[in-house]
Amino acid sequence: MAEFVDSTVKEIDSRLRELKEEVSKLEAARAALVGVRRGPGRPPGSRSTSTSGRRRAARRPGRPRGRRSGGTRAAQALELVRNQPGITIPQIAENLKIEPNYLYRVMPKLVSDGQVRRDDQGWYPASS
Repeated sequence: MAEFVDSTVKEIDSRLRELKEEVSKLEAARAALVGVRRGPGRPPGSRSTSTSGRRRAARRPGRPRGRRSGGTRAAQALELVRNQPGITIPQIAENLKIEPNYLYRVMPKLVSDGQVRRDDQGWYPASS
């Protein structure tokens, strides 16, 4: 009985070491991914100490920084779908000169609004 307990404890210890190594690798991968992504604002302590002499550029009131007004890309994508039924996201992106990943957020919104539908890889006006 003592041999069984000893061998089982050794197996558990061995497995725990493997899992700790795996956790360490996963934490390193997560840290690398999170480090790439920037949230709003600067991280604490990243400001230069010599910012007192600098002024920020004035911006227009009533419009958030870095945002366009209401659905410009969605309207452009919808127009392309109406003019070229069956068009794909990469083709829309090429026409609009933007990255396709943005359209993977825009197009489902147009579907939920009932303006377009998807058939296989192509996009069509909802009315046709």
